[in-house]
Amino acid sequence: MRTLRPRLHLPLLMLLALAAGCLYRVPVQQGNLLDREQVSQLQTGMTRTQVIYLLGTPMVPDAFNNERWDYYDFFDSGRGRVRESRRITVWFKDDKVERIEDNAPPSAPAPGAAQPAG
Repeated sequence: MRTLRPRLHLPLLMLLALAAGCLYRVPVQQGNLLDREQVSQLQTGMTRTQVIYLLGTPMVPDAFNNERWDYYDFFDSGRGRVRESRRITVWFKDDKVERIEDNAPPSAPAPGAAQPAG
């Protein structure tokens, strides 16, 4: 009986190694979902209420600077092949949008957004 145990370890380890590659990893979407159309409507002169209507409230409000709102969007496909992140910073002056900083190119889709067929 003791001679069978070491012989079973190797096939079990091989089976476990094969199964580890077949595990499903859940895609992760974190932060604010930044839709390209909504972001394109964002412009200087808008009020805070209008920005909230378009983009929602920022996920991480800045406790030290109420004049700056940061919106983060992060997408991980689950296998590490597709990893995208985007940050939009909205600066306010007198409760109106003074400037907008976007780290994504204008033609880039929002992370996690469906790609058009083509």
